[in-house]
Amino acid sequence: MKVIIAKYILIIISSIFYVIVGIKHFTDPNYFISIVPPYLPYHLELVYISGFFEILFGVMILIPKYRYWGAIGLILLLIAVFPANIFLAQNKEAQEAIGASQQIAVWRLPIQVILIWIAYWIRK
Repeated sequence: MKVIIAKYILIIISSIFYVIVGIKHFTDPNYFISIVPPYLPYHLELVYISGFFEILFGVMILIPKYRYWGAIGLILLLIAVFPANIFLAQNKEAQEAIGASQQIAVWRLPIQVILIWIAYWIRK
């Protein structure tokens, strides 16, 4: 019973987190543009696309009928944006642009793995 309650709490927290961060992609796109690796084209478009999917998948995990696909979408999205986190961990200018220390930037990498695990756990 406690596991079920914990799962639903994680679903709600995750949903709120992804929707808020997704909205930030539209309200402050420069924050995210600064961590898009330079080898990728269409930085602004990528920021908007990833923000759209964060909002979409964040809402989908709240709805039991769509939770599985929302969670799978989040896993794929987290994998897709991982290069931005690697770039952030390696690039001092990107760190300064978002106000993060290198230590924080490096810690974002294993946190991505934890977020993937959470999405996998809540998928059912």
